[in-house]
Amino acid sequence: MEAKENGRRLGDLSPKMAPSVAFAARATALVHVLRLRPGADLLVELREYVARAGLRASFVVTCVGSLTRATLRYANQSEAAVVTGHFEICSLVGTMGRDALPHLHISLSDGKGAMVGGHVLEGCTIYTTAEVVLGECGEGLTFTRPVDPETTWDELHASKRCSIA
Repeated sequence: MEAKENGRRLGDLSPKMAPSVAFAARATALVHVLRLRPGADLLVELREYVARAGLRASFVVTCVGSLTRATLRYANQSEAAVVTGHFEICSLVGTMGRDALPHLHISLSDGKGAMVGGHVLEGCTIYTTAEVVLGECGEGLTFTRPVDPETTWDELHASKRCSIA
C-alpha cells in the first residue's frame, strides 16, 4: 500500500514546495543515548560514534552539558573562532550520517548568561558532561552531502536505500 498524507503520495512535492523541501517520507527512528566524558572533543566523539554504529541518517534530538573550550565558525566567516571559559550547552542541532559530514550548530551560555553560537568544529572540549540523544532515521534513509552548485557548500541530500531481496 502506498503511503499517503493529506491525499498526496509521500515523496511527491508540488512545484511550490520543491525549493524548500528535498525529501519527505514516513520513517521510524531508533534512539541512541550517549554521555560524553570530561576532556572529550564533542565533534570527534559524535563523528566516531556515528561511524562505529553505522548510522546512515542521524540527527540530534537534544543535548545538555558543558564545555571549557568551543571552536566555532560564525555565520559567513571562513576562519574559526575559539572561545574559552565555562559554558552551558543550551542547544545542539544538526544532521550526521556515515556518508555525510556532520553539520552541527551549537548555542552556549557563559556564567553571566551571554550567548554565543555557531557551526561546531573540532576543538569543543567537554567540561563535566555532554548528554546527547541522537535519532536514527529508519526505513532505509541515507544522508549524504554532495556539493550544491548554487551554494558551493556540501548540502544535505536524503535518499532511500533500495533493499536487495
